[in-house]
Amino acid sequence: MPAEKTLRICDHGHRYYKSSDCPTCPVCNEENKPQRGFLRELSAPARNALLGEQIDTLEKLSSYSEKDILALHGVGPASLPVLRRHLAQAGLSFKN
Repeated sequence: MPAEKTLRICDHGHRYYKSSDCPTCPVCNEENKPQRGFLRELSAPARNALLGEQIDTLEKLSSYSEKDILALHGVGPASLPVLRRHLAQAGLSFKN
């Protein structure tokens, strides 16, 4: 049986329902989504994981291995093709 969703209100007053312990407001996440760049193409959990590590440029991303990035809570294998593509377009790659 799925977990019951509870009503939550974020610091900005947005009302939303969630069943997980994740404190992230989906309305805030959508409002803060970048308009362009590699972070825009990622899911909110993956984007938040990278930003939580101050990885906000491709140059910073290239200093990590794929294994390092996958170890971040919120980043899954579906994010890697997007990240690889953006790194390659910039002439960069993950650290070996």
